[in-house]
Amino acid sequence: MAMPKITLPFSDSAPRIAITIDDFNLFRAAPAIAEKRNRALLAALRAHSNLKAAAFIAARHVDSEVGKSLVREWGAAGHLIGNHTYSHWYYHNRTFEEFSADVLRCAAVIKDLPGFTRLFRFPLLKEGDTLERRDKMRAFLKQHSYRMGYVTIDASDWYIDERLRARLAANPKADLNGFRDYYLNHLWDRSVYYDTLSRKALGRSVRHTLLIHHNVLNELFLPDVLDMFKKKGWKLVDAVDAFSDPVFSAAPNILPAGESIVWALAKESGKFEDVLRYPGEDGDYEKAKMDQLGL
Repeated sequence: MAMPKITLPFSDSAPRIAITIDDFNLFRAAPAIAEKRNRALLAALRAHSNLKAAAFIAARHVDSEVGKSLVREWGAAGHLIGNHTYSHWYYHNRTFEEFSADVLRCAAVIKDLPGFTRLFRFPLLKEGDTLERRDKMRAFLKQHSYRMGYVTIDASDWYIDERLRARLAANPKADLNGFRDYYLNHLWDRSVYYDTLSRKALGRSVRHTLLIHHNVLNELFLPDVLDMFKKKGWKLVDAVDAFSDPVFSAAPNILPAGESIVWALAKESGKFEDVLRYPGEDGDYEKAKMDQLGL
């Protein structure tokens, strides 16, 4: 079902946005290819006033000397290193005991790397489908001194990347301009949506955290993403600045728990059902549009 349009209200305050990068899935790339991708992502951030991101590591992807060396480069460059579980499991399909142990397993891999910060982000942004499971994980994270590394602007870059990699596998010389344009339009559309929802539901534009991934799409187009936000008048800020916003201390009383923190707080209010879809973002929402464009 199509989402109703929300128009961005006038405001003198420019939105602020930080970059957060999830997973660090290397897609079984040879070390030289993985290192090249890592360097490209770091260089894009460095070129924008040495912007500092937050990286949320699903440690099974980097549980090797090569993998840890890539994460170490992020921490050494001043980026935050957060916990995204070891196995990237969907919490709703696991027991609390399994899932919480997986959080500790991730910590064992990344805790001694530079930049390690006790920020936690749920895989798929799914935080529990029952009151018991939700609240057990909240208590567990508090016990282990973790703060929530919530997303405010959710998106489906992972799905666009999946299709881009398939195109490159079929034709390494394929023209990728259409993927770039689709990606930029997608991120801008979702950013306007979540910023408008923040203004309407919370009365202000929160300090945003954008969810993207360590993937080929961003290896190619992260410079364009950063340029786009600056040209649109948004202010790029360091992740540590964004996570200082009080919104990241919220604990929305909704079930199933999760999604963007802005989405969850709007859901909790009960006032925005006409502009909230579930899940907030998914590849299924993008498939028909990309099919139509031949991407």
